Amino acid sequence: MTAQPRMSKEGRPAKSGDLLLGDDWVSPEHLVDPALREGRGRRGIVSLNRSPLARKIILFNLMALVLLVAGVLFLNPFRDSLVIQREQGLITEAMLTANVVQAGVAGAAVTADDATRALGNAALGPGVEAFVFAPDGTLLGRHTGDPRNIADTGDRSTLIVDALNFVWTGVTGLFARNDPADPAFDPETIVRPLFDRAAAGDTVVNTGRGPSGGALFSVATPVAQNGSVVAVVALTSAEGEIDRLVRFEREQVLQMFVVALMVSLGLSLVLASTIANPLSDLAAAAELGRDRDRKMGPGRVRIPDLAARPDEIGRLSVAMRGMVAALYDRIDANEQFAADVAHEIKNPLASLRSAVGTLRVAKRDDQKEKLLEVIEHDVRRLDRLVSDISNASRLDSELVKEEEEEFNLVITLSNLCEYLGQQAEEKGVEFITDFPADPITIHGLEARLAQVFVNLITNAVSFCEDGDAVRVWARRRSNRVLVVVEDTGPGIPEQALTKVFKRFYSERPQVQFGQHSGLGLAISKQIVEAHGGVIWAENIRPTNADAGSDPLGARFVVGLPV
Repeated sequence: MTAQPRMSKEGRPAKSGDLLLGDDWVSPEHLVDPALREGRGRRGIVSLNRSPLARKIILFNLMALVLLVAGVLFLNPFRDSLVIQREQGLITEAMLTANVVQAGVAGAAVTADDATRALGNAALGPGVEAFVFAPDGTLLGRHTGDPRNIADTGDRSTLIVDALNFVWTGVTGLFARNDPADPAFDPETIVRPLFDRAAAGDTVVNTGRGPSGGALFSVATPVAQNGSVVAVVALTSAEGEIDRLVRFEREQVLQMFVVALMVSLGLSLVLASTIANPLSDLAAAAELGRDRDRKMGPGRVRIPDLAARPDEIGRLSVAMRGMVAALYDRIDANEQFAADVAHEIKNPLASLRSAVGTLRVAKRDDQKEKLLEVIEHDVRRLDRLVSDISNASRLDSELVKEEEEEFNLVITLSNLCEYLGQQAEEKGVEFITDFPADPITIHGLEARLAQVFVNLITNAVSFCEDGDAVRVWARRRSNRVLVVVEDTGPGIPEQALTKVFKRFYSERPQVQFGQHSGLGLAISKQIVEAHGGVIWAENIRPTNADAGSDPLGARFVVGLPV
């Protein structure tokens, strides 16, 4: 016989991991808030329009890259290096040309023919123009080097720089007027101002701008013959050759900037998605418990589990899940506490109601007196119960507010036992203490822990009769200290060993009925656990004794960290 597959009410086969709610199979994803689930399905890597944090991450990363590139372009160290190199190169070229002119002088003075012949023999760089002047400033010769061949010099396209220059020119053109280039510009006007200093025997270099705004270098150097200046050689570079090289360099920088911008944008999106999306999920899950007016389906707030992430978001997820779990535990505890309180108060109230109703119909005085005793007993029981309930309900908040401090546990126990031992001896109970001579220092709330030990000791004494004994001892074990309270009373019923620390549970003789609320051990357990300790109860039995034999007494053990 073939097994039929499990089917949901929608008619789809149930998958592995589905939950059975009532008589229907439901996917765990459907337990997530619909708005949160819809938001997860709608976004891709990251939703920039919904995430201010993602926008900030991307903006700041791109801003740092833009500032870096802007700083490189503004400082422009490459241009400064090119300017220095071009000036030195042009000076060297001018001196070589002067040596050629000096070697070609036939007489005592340089003639126009000497200058023309010498400039023709000089190897001038592309775009360089050379001039030879007589000592009186007369132009003797002029020669221009071969024009620059763009294909030979390896000029490349500068699309990005040209586009930015076009935009910049368009913007600045709105506020300033650009003078058109002078077509009749003569480079001789650039070198003329250098003639006087060169004729005096100095080599002069100058950097200026050509008619089109490009950088233009000029050099003038003397030609000496027999210790006197017989001519001046001047050279001018091609206009804009430095700007062209700088433009190529800027193009490479901007190309790298575009690549880096795209990579940075992609990495920023990935980074933003790994940060913003989980935080958005955590915030959306937390907002489900904050928005009171929002309609929510049944179930608890579910914080996404990101514990696998080894970063602060993983820690935040773990912390929030712990906080939510602790909050729900507190809510459950309060609900259970309220139910227990209602149950415990109903008992004396029912007894009071019955006694009051019976008192109205009682005829004899002894019956009325007996009923009044019952009413008085129930009123005292209610008063004790309400007081203990009030102390128990305030305990959590008080444990948080009070400041912990270091104290000597041995001194605290000694002081308590000195007072409680007198009460035990008045009842005929032998009281024995055994504490170490060395101090045991612990960090905690001394008054609250003293409350625990008082409760344990008074409980032990209350179960003892004349001739029994109570023993309190303490020992330090490694990083813990054990405080033990033992008695030779009737012991604890086996079925009650796991219940004695529950609220309102009391296992006492009939003669002590109504004298205890059943909250003492529960409060003690809460205080000990708040200090990171443990507490348990057990019966004292002889070694190798049968488990069914009668116990020799009860033992309560408190373990606290040192």
